[in-house]
Formats: sequence, structure tokens, C-alpha cells
Amino acid sequence: MSGHPGGANVSPFKQPKAVFAVAFACVVSFMGIGLVDPILPAISHELNATPSQVTLLFTSYLVVTAVAMLITGWVSSRIGAKYTLLAGLALIVVFSALAGASPGIGAIVGFRAGWGVGNALFIATSLAVIIASASGGFVGAIILYEAALGLGIAVGPLLGGLLGDISWRGPFFGVAALMAIAMIATAVLVRPMPLPERKTGLLEPLRALRHRGLLTMSLTALCYNWAFFTVLGYAPFPMGLGAIELGFVFTGWGLLVAFFAVFGAPWLQRRFGIARTLYANLALFAVTVLVIAIWTTHPPVLIAAVIVAGVFIGVNNTVTTQAVMTVSPVERPIASAAYGFVRFIGGGLAPFAAGKLVEHTNVHVPFYIGAGTLVLGIVILSTAHGHLAHSERVQASGVDETAEAGEPAPKVALVAVGGTPANGHSSPGSGAVATLAPIVAAIDDSPAATRVTAAAARLAVLSGRPVHLVHAREGAVAGEAAAEGESLDAARATVREHLKQLAASEVPAVGHVLLGTADQGSSDHGAVGRMVAEHANQIGARVIVIGAPTHGGIAALMDASAGRELGRHARCHILIVNPEQAVSDLAGSVA
Repeated sequence: MSGHPGGANVSPFKQPKAVFAVAFACVVSFMGIGLVDPILPAISHELNATPSQVTLLFTSYLVVTAVAMLITGWVSSRIGAKYTLLAGLALIVVFSALAGASPGIGAIVGFRAGWGVGNALFIATSLAVIIASASGGFVGAIILYEAALGLGIAVGPLLGGLLGDISWRGPFFGVAALMAIAMIATAVLVRPMPLPERKTGLLEPLRALRHRGLLTMSLTALCYNWAFFTVLGYAPFPMGLGAIELGFVFTGWGLLVAFFAVFGAPWLQRRFGIARTLYANLALFAVTVLVIAIWTTHPPVLIAAVIVAGVFIGVNNTVTTQAVMTVSPVERPIASAAYGFVRFIGGGLAPFAAGKLVEHTNVHVPFYIGAGTLVLGIVILSTAHGHLAHSERVQASGVDETAEAGEPAPKVALVAVGGTPANGHSSPGSGAVATLAPIVAAIDDSPAATRVTAAAARLAVLSGRPVHLVHAREGAVAGEAAAEGESLDAARATVREHLKQLAASEVPAVGHVLLGTADQGSSDHGAVGRMVAEHANQIGARVIVIGAPTHGGIAALMDASAGRELGRHARCHILIVNPEQAVSDLAGSVA
């Protein structure tokens, strides 16, 4: 495709204002994960609350988020994505401000619960709204969402530390102000989206847990989240640091979470596979939590281990989420809600349990239990070998799953035949066209794709070969959110537009939509390159035409992943279209 592999000259960060309004809200929302860490000791001291009472800030927030995840599909399918988003933002604004104005720990805990409802509504719909509002490429919207997620996780603790150094109320009021800005921008800039054809039932996420693979992955995630939020929710107390110092510690942690979620996890999964990556990652995380348990009262070791834990948290978040979306035939938003419900329950209960265990035993015990739950998670995961192997096959092959029976859908969807005979050849679909190896033009929905099509047309005129237009239909899974991604109709429409361009040049052509899985739209961008290469190999292509990766930053790195996989798997020439060079300069080197 012009952006995958190879990339387009259109940056994914050149988006409408509506996309940036929602992306800004995403940054602030994800700040909430680590925002309160730096102020936990201060709240405990100033409100005369025990650590176990203060950890209820995590428990009320996450447990209510977990339960609310079950109703998000029901709500959004009835009032629409935009109004669900606005409802979530409004709840966050109100309850974060009320938490900042609270006189005691009990009120803060209660208002954090209301914040959790808003957070669930927001998370469940923000990705879908960004995709629907984005321009210049579907994948660019996913990259922007991932960038917002990583920035929020990394910046949250730092903002919490800076504002918390002034007053423990500062982070709560800061979130309220930022979310109010985001809510106004969303209301003004984001257009209402049409209601889905099918309304989601209230019990569908719970019914989805009947699938053994989804249930096993969710229970594994519950064990992992128990350890994760034991570290996140209780480790600040024995560190003995001020708010700013704690902010820097957890910012270091957040940067590692973000980097390994976006870049490290896809590389590890491609190199070692899902199962081995998860087993090794959970085992290494267990060792890290065990180090925390042994040296809890030694701040330098504790601080270093907490920061390093960000590596394993980032890897696990991405690989597990991708596996959950392909391990069962359940629709992705429903699977995401079911998975989020189970895993957030574990994350919510762990900090409070840690505080109670310290009160009745000692400060080391919660972390020993956290390491033990990770070992239990490995044991649970080992019962799902068949499901993990199935998920690996689905992600590697690029074959989507049907929601009804779990039967594989066709890998390629024929779109149309376009063009009239060129250089004496009959139209595609007849025997004459098949006598010459075709040219493959890999396109996406960005404006730069027209140059790829034009280059393919020029080569077709020079060599008398037909053109196969291919477009990889991509799904969307990022962080805690899942969306159905690009519809098959939208993908077909993209191909048809380029078929018209070839028809105008009297070039015989046929269009294909390659049906991708959830992971190919977000973290595993290399899968798109593999899909294009495999299709080209199957039809015996002479050359694959792709766009040049001229944009920089995160997007260029992800497009490079697709380009590398294309180069590794393709058995023909690859032509990269230079956006600075005229298409007419192409020579007939592939004739």
C-alpha cells in the first residue's frame, strides 16, 4: 500500500481538528492510570488515612471501570459513539473536580468510582471516533491513537508529581480542567456518527466468556493485573519520596511501558511467537516483582525494579490484547469488553488487598503474592496451547474469523475488473491476460496512493502487463480499546477508485481486498507487508509497486516494519515510487 508497506508522503499527524480533539482527550484519560501515584503518600498523611484506605482510589476506579465496560456497547449502540464519548468526558470532568474538592478519603474514593464510569465510556468509544473522523489513511489514525496512549501513560505521573507538590488536590483539578477543554472541543468539532445496524445486548460480554480461549486469556490477564497494580498502587509508600520525585520515577516507568507496547512487543511477537513471548514476559515480570518483594525496604533497588517493570507491562499489554482479539470468533468490541471486565477486577482489588496484608503482616508479603499470581498466570496460560496456536495462525495468515461459526473467511475479496485492453491484450479475467506476470500495486486510502497507481499504470503501458490492485483491509486494536476498523465496503470503495484511474489509462486491471486481522491495524504493521508479498507470490507477480516512506517519527518506523516484511517474503522485484520524481521517468526495466 502507499503507506503499508513503504509509506505515503502524508503524515498520520496531519488530521482534521476533530481527530486531535479526541486524541487530546485520550492523552488526558490515560494520564489517569498513573496520575495519583505521586500523591498517594501525601493524601495518606494529610487526610490521616491508612495506606489501605488510600489504595481504594485504585480499587473504586478500576472495579467500577470493569463493571461499566459491560454496558459501554449497549450504550454506544443506542445513543451513538459521539454522545457516548461526551457522556464519558462529562463524568470525568465532574467527578475529578469533586474528588479534588473532597474533605475526606471516603468522598474521594466514591468520586473516583464515578470517574471510572466515565473512563469506561470514553475508552470504549474513543478509538472508533478517531477512525471515523480521520483522513489520510486508516493506519495513520491508529498510530495517532497509540501515540496518545503512550504520551498519557508517560506524562500522567509527571503531571501528578508537579501538581501534587503544590497540593494533593492539584492533579484532580488539573484533570478536570483539561478534560473540560477536551469535551468542549469534541462537542464542537466531532460530527455525530450513525448508529450501528445491530444494537448490542447487555449480557453479550458475559456470554462471550463462555469461549474457553477468551476466558483463559482473561484469567491470565487478571493474574498479571494483580501483580501490576500491586506494584503501581502500593510501591510508592515504601519508596519514601516526595511527590515530584515519585512523579519522575513513574514517568520513567511510563516511558518504558509506552515504548515496549508500541515497538518492543510487535518485534518480540514476530521473532518468538505469541506463546513464547507471553511465557518469557510473565516469568521475567515475576522475577522483577520477586526482587521488589525481597528488597522492598531498600529504596534504590525498589525504584530501579519498578521502572524496569514497565518493560514487561508494555509487552504484556500489547501481546495479550492482540491475542484476545484473535483467540475467539467473538466480535472485537464485545471481546474487548469481556476481557476488560475480568482483568480490571484483578487490578482493582490488588492495591486494597496489598494495604490490608501490610497492616496484618509486613510490607514484603503483597509483593510475594504478586509474584505468585504471575506464576499462577503462567500455569493458566499453559492450558491454552491450542488457542494460542490458533491465534498465532490467524495473525500470521491475515485471515479474519466469522463471528457466527468461527470459520475462516476468504483471504482475498475480489472487487472488480477495470480497464480496457492495452497493447493488444484482452481484458483481465481472460486467458490472454494471464500469459504475462502481472504488476501488483499496493495501495491504501491516502492521497499519495494515486502516485502508486499511476506508476503501476505507466509500467503496464510499457510492458503490456495487467495490474493487480491490492488493498489490505485493517482492523483496529490499541491499548484497552477495540473497534471494528475499516469496513469491507470502505476497502472495496478505495480499490474501485483506483480501478477507475487505471481504466482512464486503458490499463487492464483487477482489484483485491486482502482481509486482515485486528493486529494488522495497530501493533503488528509488518503483517500488512507479509499479506501483500504472499498475494504477489501466489499470482506470480513480476513487480510490486509501493510508496516511499517520506514521513518521519512513529509512523515511519511502523511503515518500515511493513516494508521489511515485504522485502523478506516477496519473490519478485519491488519498485518504490519516489514522490519527488515524475512517474513518466519510469523506464521499462520490468518488461
